[in-house]
Amino acid sequence: MELDAYHEAGHAYMAIRLGGRVTLVSIEPECDDGPRRSGETQVRWSRKLTERQLCEHAIQVALAGPVAEMLYSGNPYHPGLVAEWAHDWQMAEEQARRLMRQEHERIEFLERMTAALYRQLDAEPHWSAIAALADHLLAHETLEGPQAREIVGDWV
Repeated sequence: MELDAYHEAGHAYMAIRLGGRVTLVSIEPECDDGPRRSGETQVRWSRKLTERQLCEHAIQVALAGPVAEMLYSGNPYHPGLVAEWAHDWQMAEEQARRLMRQEHERIEFLERMTAALYRQLDAEPHWSAIAALADHLLAHETLEGPQAREIVGDWV
């Protein structure tokens, strides 16, 4: 459950940091007809973003969950090779496809983005914000958007 909390905190923190409006973050998502999920982060973006900005933001948010989990566990895996992160990698890859045609370009771009996020989130103040958000998720399981924003407000 702790890994799930850090994973979702990574998604939510990155979305907030990039100006997205997090509406919900949870480590106990509602059951629906889709695949089983251990967490959920809902984000809304400004309509003022260009298509490129929207794609890049969505990629960073998708990859920030696996990166936060890597940092917490101390295991820096390739996010495209871990089954539990397949959905995140697929979301990032779909957005990257909108920006570049060649598969090798997309993969290299996503790998560079992952490495950059790893360095960024491993530093202060980012890691403290993610840890605070994860702690609240562990205590409450679900946070509404304003609660998540308030928790990380001092660091954003």
